[in-house]
Amino acid sequence: MTAPAFIAAVFLLLLTPGPTNTLLAVAGGSAGFRRSLHLIAAEAAGYLLTIVPLATFAGPYLAAHPIAASAIKLCSAIWVLLLAARLWTISPAGIGAPLVTFRQVFITTVLNPKALIIGLVLLPHGSIQAMLPWLGLFLMIVLTVACLWLSSGAALIGRANGEFPPLLRRIAASLLLCFSAGLAGSSLGLI
Repeated sequence: MTAPAFIAAVFLLLLTPGPTNTLLAVAGGSAGFRRSLHLIAAEAAGYLLTIVPLATFAGPYLAAHPIAASAIKLCSAIWVLLLAARLWTISPAGIGAPLVTFRQVFITTVLNPKALIIGLVLLPHGSIQAMLPWLGLFLMIVLTVACLWLSSGAALIGRANGEFPPLLRRIAASLLLCFSAGLAGSSLGLI
């Protein structure tokens, strides 16, 4: 794959709405762009933790063991379901704490099916040294797309009197529920 093709494919994949992007938009809308910038490090670390082992050695294993790949998707679905439940049920008194944490973005990204696509399909396989230039490109794309989601959340969702509107929390929770159902369905072979 050429560098321009890699950049375009990864950019479009990461730009697609999903659980991590939903969390980033919620963070941007609830805490603001600048106060949410640290979440980009959580996303980058989560992706690297998943894609590097996939591209270096796990790809052949998962291809030979589809049940393991399905189990990973099912774990992802359960995690996203838990995030949706938390976002739906958070009380107005609990809003003082951040709606989205570093840990949530990190774990959600580690379990994100996009990481499987990047690590198994888009990223060239081989040694870590051979992958370093590609990983550098990947991290620049992550930074760019994460800033887009954070700023979109901050601009579109905004802040209503210093707090995140309950209706928007419920909409975001509903989106996460849909992502969870899609992941569960694909892990069970229903989708």
